[in-house]
Amino acid sequence: MAKTLVIVESPAKAKTISKFLGRDYLVKSSMGHVRDLPKSQFGVDIEHGFEPYYITIRGKGEIVKELREAAQKTERVLLAPDPDREGEAIAWHLQHLLGLPDGRCRIEFNEITRQAVLEAIKNPRPIDMDRVAAQQARRVLDRLVGYKLSPLLWRKIKKGLSAGRVQSVAVRLIVDREREIANFKPEEYWTLTAWLKTGEEGTTFAAKLHKFQGETINVKNKEDMDEILAALAGVSFQVVEVKKRERRKNPPDPFTTSTLQQEAYRRLNFTTRRTMQVAQELYEGIDLGPDLGRVGLVTYIRTDSTRIAQVAQQEAREYLLKHFGPLYVPARVRRQGERKEHVQDAHEAIRPTSVWREPEAIKEALTRDQYRLYSLIWERFLASQMEAALLDTVIVDIAAGEYLFRASGSVIKFPGFLKVFKGEREQEDWEKEELLPEVSEGQILTLVSLEPKQHFTQPPPRYTEATLVKTMEELGIGRPSTYAPTIETILSRGYVVREQKHLVPTELGCIVVDLLKEYFPDIIDVEFTAHMEAKLDEVEAGKLSWRKVVEEFYIPFSKVLEQAEAKIGILKLPEEITEEKCEACGRNLVVRQGRYGKFLACPGFPECRFTKPLLTGIGVECPRCGQEIVERKSKRGRKFYTCKNYPECDYFSWDKPAQSFCPECGSRLVEKGGRRSLRLVCPSKDCGYQEEVRRQGEA
Repeated sequence: MAKTLVIVESPAKAKTISKFLGRDYLVKSSMGHVRDLPKSQFGVDIEHGFEPYYITIRGKGEIVKELREAAQKTERVLLAPDPDREGEAIAWHLQHLLGLPDGRCRIEFNEITRQAVLEAIKNPRPIDMDRVAAQQARRVLDRLVGYKLSPLLWRKIKKGLSAGRVQSVAVRLIVDREREIANFKPEEYWTLTAWLKTGEEGTTFAAKLHKFQGETINVKNKEDMDEILAALAGVSFQVVEVKKRERRKNPPDPFTTSTLQQEAYRRLNFTTRRTMQVAQELYEGIDLGPDLGRVGLVTYIRTDSTRIAQVAQQEAREYLLKHFGPLYVPARVRRQGERKEHVQDAHEAIRPTSVWREPEAIKEALTRDQYRLYSLIWERFLASQMEAALLDTVIVDIAAGEYLFRASGSVIKFPGFLKVFKGEREQEDWEKEELLPEVSEGQILTLVSLEPKQHFTQPPPRYTEATLVKTMEELGIGRPSTYAPTIETILSRGYVVREQKHLVPTELGCIVVDLLKEYFPDIIDVEFTAHMEAKLDEVEAGKLSWRKVVEEFYIPFSKVLEQAEAKIGILKLPEEITEEKCEACGRNLVVRQGRYGKFLACPGFPECRFTKPLLTGIGVECPRCGQEIVERKSKRGRKFYTCKNYPECDYFSWDKPAQSFCPECGSRLVEKGGRRSLRLVCPSKDCGYQEEVRRQGEA
């Protein structure tokens, strides 16, 4: 019979850990939280120090019963939920429900490997009540806001709405950005490129207009550009200075939760939720076959630290020495980026549990998503421990009368970490042998052509999940464990929708934000929310009482709540009525906003539940039947295009069809590209025709 019961959160983790322990250990899962505030009641006694009232979560009774029976049959119980505030709270609740005495019953590990688990079992500790208090403070604060403010929104706007400390600020960021875009006034500006070559047979290269009479020049309109072009007529172009220098590019830090979510979104097109799901699988353990068994592949995935354990750094150096040679190993162990104010630094950065476990070697044991994310984590960690890249940069200043043109280029002299990992900024083509021809000071260059170009300043881009997470981290809003759930909440509540990769506020989101701004400015204030997160960190550090933090928030909040209840009238959401009739009852359909965008619905809901998709025509005829092509959305928010008569007509395209046709095969062209460039491409696999087109706002 087992002598020790080890309780973890998930069955996957239990399965992995049980492989490391012998017959004397029984490993069971609590399936997450086992005790929480009741859903049907407020659950917080405001009159008695905000004392929370906890109950066993519905459906968890059998699990608790099994754990109690197992605990009674063993000599010792060790609690091993995740090493964070939530995990500490789960351990505390388990201790209470199982009737365990206070003492050394808590173990934690940053990675699920045999060595880490066995070391943790040797060093149990008491439950950290400061960490529990910080989690309890967050839970009570969220309950106060949710159960006091949300009903107000139900009464004044509509049922089913919710407000939260972090989610409301996230919606505000998105709404404020959308309004900034709407109010943006583009300004015209021009650039001038001189295409030059070193002689009749020389290499052609580009130089940009840089200065006039020694001052940086800003060309605002066509008249100014025409004057410059007139002044440059017949002027010789002469090299006045050539600057060559070596530049070091240091490797990026290993991943934190935030940077992993951002990079996985950009590189792999993963949502924050998908990233965390796959990362959790890698952390909890993958079966690598009979020889290796089940093992956790990465360290704990909810972290804001870039710190790396010495043993992992040493292992990386040994790997680099063997596979890349001494030139790629820094003389000293790398110190990662400086710690920011709001970083808790409780755990290491996200890294592979063993750098020797190469992605290709274990590819067969992983799903496609697991392999891609593990490769990203592995490469980023290894690169973070490598030598810097060295680039030879060349800057050439060229005089043309009173004007100065500048050409610049870089060539990789030594790849360093770029041998392993190229992030978004490193994707530029640095692998070319030469970006600029050899020139010398005083040399006269041949002008091939002058290329003036009109531009307009662009509004700030809408948030994507990656940029929203980055902004939240920079502002100190939320913590690593809250980024993904916050985004999922604001999407599910209908405050925000995904359009392509962008987060766009709905009319409902704008109304809620405006109401909160007017009556609850603190709830939706970025600085206030960040300050509250900092206070929770102080509670965890044992510097503040959690009850005091909650009291300081609730007293002014309750007064504002009373005033708002009296002042706010019923806010009726404006309805967009269409000419289309309900097929069930004949009423005019109205436009509704759902999780996946707008749709048509009967205004007689809930008596009549008829709905149909809202189709937006793009003014282009279907090449198969002549009906209009319409825009639709998948459940993930991705746009696609079909014939209006779909599925009777099976025309389908992920890319937006264009008005023009392919001059070579006659197929209707489609648009490809992003904000900076646009191409018209023939969709026929046998053709391959494409042409570059200018974006709106460019000459």
